[in-house]
Amino acid sequence: MRPFTYERATSAEDALTRHNGHDNGHGNGRTGGHDGETYYLGGGTNLVDLMRLGVETPARLVDVAHIPYDQIQLTPGGALLIGAAMTNSALAADRTVREGHPMLAQAVLVGASGQIRNKATVGGNLLQRTRCSYFQDTAKPCNKRNPGSGCPAREGEHHNLAILGHSEACVATHPSDMAVALSALDASVHVLGRGGPRTIPMDEFHRLPDNEPERDTVLEPGDLVTTVEVPPLGMPSRYRKVRERASFAFALVSIAAALDVDPDEGVVRDVRVALGGVAHKPWRAWFGEEALRGRPATRESFLRAAEAELDAAEPLRDNAYKVPLARNLIVRTLTELAEAAGVTEAGEGTAS
Repeated sequence: MRPFTYERATSAEDALTRHNGHDNGHGNGRTGGHDGETYYLGGGTNLVDLMRLGVETPARLVDVAHIPYDQIQLTPGGALLIGAAMTNSALAADRTVREGHPMLAQAVLVGASGQIRNKATVGGNLLQRTRCSYFQDTAKPCNKRNPGSGCPAREGEHHNLAILGHSEACVATHPSDMAVALSALDASVHVLGRGGPRTIPMDEFHRLPDNEPERDTVLEPGDLVTTVEVPPLGMPSRYRKVRERASFAFALVSIAAALDVDPDEGVVRDVRVALGGVAHKPWRAWFGEEALRGRPATRESFLRAAEAELDAAEPLRDNAYKVPLARNLIVRTLTELAEAAGVTEAGEGTAS
């Protein structure tokens, strides 16, 4: 690990001042590891690991884990304002989250071990970087780490990499479970930057790789995530994660889903689906959702919706298994949500 200096911020404004007063580093809007940058430090569960590997080499860390954004506030309209410095453990344990947004609590709980959840922060979770082995190995080329050097994963080890939205430059996947749930929840991210505060819809916060795979998000240099806003959900939800082992493993495919069914007609009134483990960002299933609204809440409808969404998949040599895995996961999870709502397989509401 290369030497660095450490400073602790006392407020979001202080963090921004400390960042801007040093250099043009990327902070928690970082796009890659370059000597001389200033980074924001949350729980450090991802950044410190990357520093040890030599993937990230900041000259200065500004600690933002102790700024007063470590609580949840309930707005008059019923939305949750989740502080970016809140730990994952505190988020998953919060009663308002467990009762009103169960998919979010479930996603956090399967995202890491208890020890890591105790340190990791909400903001840091959203900004964690891919676990692609080529990105983490500085002896190998990687466009995300060293733009223009190539993407050996395309022809090499890619069994757990992207099947949707990837490019010739990068096939990495985003590792966050929390971000998948927040995408399905229509959350938004509040950011403080050099131009003042602004709000970014969750589905626009992370980027697909295109020709700039080194850019994980749309954050600008010095931007600091302060809060995440989650609107009321009002329908049953669930998060399910398929992985290679029972704990401390990243998703092969995951799903955050919510379903609202008319109890009398058995028709889908609203639906939310987001997938993890399949793309460079949490993948919101917009085509699948549109195919379901107004349709009977049956396995056949769920299957057609899944196929409509996965029609755009472009699997590589060794990860085509993710297509049927994602399809089956969508169908099973939505079927379970429909059954929990008292809807029969024929799409008719059960007698009350």
